[in-house]
Amino acid sequence: MSFLPSVSVIVPIYNGESDLPALLDCLRAQTYPNFECLLVDNNSNDRTSELLKAAEFDRIRVLNQSQIQSSYAARNLGIQNATGAILAFTDADCRPEPNWLTDLIQPFIDSTVGLVAGEIKALPGNSLLEQYADRQETLSQKHTLNHPFCAYGQTANLAICIEAFKQVGLFRPYLTTGGDADICWRILRETDWKLRFAETAIVRHRHRTTFTELQSQWRRYGRSNRYLHELHGIDLMREPNASEYRYRLMRWMLKEVPIASLELITGKANLVDLINTPIGLLCLQARADGQRQATLSEEARIIDRLPIPASQS
Repeated sequence: MSFLPSVSVIVPIYNGESDLPALLDCLRAQTYPNFECLLVDNNSNDRTSELLKAAEFDRIRVLNQSQIQSSYAARNLGIQNATGAILAFTDADCRPEPNWLTDLIQPFIDSTVGLVAGEIKALPGNSLLEQYADRQETLSQKHTLNHPFCAYGQTANLAICIEAFKQVGLFRPYLTTGGDADICWRILRETDWKLRFAETAIVRHRHRTTFTELQSQWRRYGRSNRYLHELHGIDLMREPNASEYRYRLMRWMLKEVPIASLELITGKANLVDLINTPIGLLCLQARADGQRQATLSEEARIIDRLPIPASQS
């Protein structure tokens, strides 16, 4: 490897005591030689701060963002303290593979590339909801990279060059969801930087295991729709009406269940095929509820900026 720009890995953390040991192991196992880690505690009330204090040495630095409860505010604090030319983002509940940074950084060898999205795959799971999410590839970047308004990468696995932040500003610190799309769209629509996909730069993430967690995830997607509609004018998701829900449930009961049951008996399907439609409708309804109930605050429109060095002011 001859292309070795300095990289700052930034991870916002809120109540991450159960995730931190595995995350730290993954960060220490990275094959890329030229990086630092900035772990930002976002006002945790569990043992996160204790674990972070014990982990802080060598290339791992710990910061605290206790003023604003938002992962984007935590990421901004990391950016403001980073020394790398490229900033790589992931989350506390993610598990980057050893070659993650090596593969994520290589597309930047093209000087026109300002953003690189890596792939997000699931950690092993056995529950029906995890199998459903696997079947739908819920976490995959292919959905966001094919967004009808403009491509973007999710911050669970995304790298952005520092120069792009200098041009458009940082994340909106008071935004609670949708900030990854917002920052990518601002960079791609306001500058000449290009976005690339690094399919082999893999981060693994847990799927939700309970219906409560699943509904919360999809309500958040709905809130993101509303916020991005307000900020960028994207179309809102059309909510199916009651008759459409009834039709899909009747079709499921009268057609899909008999077919899936027969295939289940013959070993050509599994249980998740039997309940695919009702889970999908549950997610659709949760997303519609989130979109309908969300309200973008005025402070969520604020964009943080990188401080100007005294020598340039």
